[in-house]
Amino acid sequence: MKVGFLQFAPKLHHEQYNLDKISSMLSGCAADLIVLPELCTSGYLFSSRDQMALLASPANGRVPLFFQELAHREQITIAAGFLESERNEFYNSQIVVSPEGEQIIYRKVHLFLDEKDLFQPGNSGFKIYELHTTKLGMMICFDWIFPESVRTLALMGADIICHSANLVLPFCQKAMITRSIENGVFTITANRIGSDEIGDECLNFTGMSQVTDPKGHVLIQAGDDEEKVAFVNIDPEEARNKYITDKNHLLDDRRKKFYKT
Repeated sequence: MKVGFLQFAPKLHHEQYNLDKISSMLSGCAADLIVLPELCTSGYLFSSRDQMALLASPANGRVPLFFQELAHREQITIAAGFLESERNEFYNSQIVVSPEGEQIIYRKVHLFLDEKDLFQPGNSGFKIYELHTTKLGMMICFDWIFPESVRTLALMGADIICHSANLVLPFCQKAMITRSIENGVFTITANRIGSDEIGDECLNFTGMSQVTDPKGHVLIQAGDDEEKVAFVNIDPEEARNKYITDKNHLLDDRRKKFYKT
């Protein structure tokens, strides 16, 4: 199975530029699965809900339609972050779309910093998308810092974690190695590069998108300031063997009665 990420610098509040850039970078990609960054069609920073309303799309709106058409054109399954609207609320969401037009949407469970002032907390719960015989777990950016996120997806049967991100803290890429090891899963972290600036506020993004395997090896990784599409061949079956020794199973050996929630 050929999987990978798209890393680029979305232009803040310039949706058409971002859509054209994504379309161009994925032209002729010839793979099974690609993961794109968080909020990749709009950029990250917003100063008001009115500003968000201009860039938000409902689940059946123009942005999901764009990804459906792109997935069909390239015959690839796409996981991408976007600004979702539902009635008068906004969600930091991730969509997975197949070449056949199937789609599923996950809404970010763990909001980061000022997201709490603008977005509704995700209410979808963690989601699994079944790509033929492979199960894809859906996750967005700051979800990474909570081990429960990947563990929940692993318990739901995820083979690959599709992690759309806009990372500004320096820890995640290394932490995802641990998430792979402790859950026996592949992870694809698609981060962005560049910066977003509104008024006195400026965020710089760390790049270094990567794919890790269940043993914690980094199979491919981008630089911290390059636009790049990268793929690697993996065998999802490797994520289904949860034994770390002949007598130790990552999931079955959990002694939940000693854990506090």
